[in-house]
Amino acid sequence: MKEQFTHYDALIFVMVMVSAVDRAMPDRELSRIGQLIDVLPVFNGFEKDGLISVSQRCAEILNGPEGLDIALEIVRDALPARLYDTAYALAVEVAAVDLSVNPEEVRLLQLLRDRLNLDKLTCAAIERSAIARYRKA
Repeated sequence: MKEQFTHYDALIFVMVMVSAVDRAMPDRELSRIGQLIDVLPVFNGFEKDGLISVSQRCAEILNGPEGLDIALEIVRDALPARLYDTAYALAVEVAAVDLSVNPEEVRLLQLLRDRLNLDKLTCAAIERSAIARYRKA
């Protein structure tokens, strides 16, 4: 039987993938993931004590054969299309929180954009809004 994933799982997978793509999960990124889950309406109803198990499940999948491809498929299949841009926005938010986006994160964002079939203009707007939010004076 095929494992079922919720939209919560998929959105958390996206954030975990971005944080882990460079083989490090900085405290700043992990903290931001928790903050986003606490404040965003898309996570209403999510039991936060499940965050660790969802994150561990994502890590298990990523460490398996073709892990990234499988994780991206899970995200695409578990999310309704109306949440695709939300997933991308969460990915950008986690990538930008440390005020720099490394090449691995950029590549993951590209893969996510392509897998979710998001248009470049929407993605550029999401990216630009993150730049504006995190800009220093």
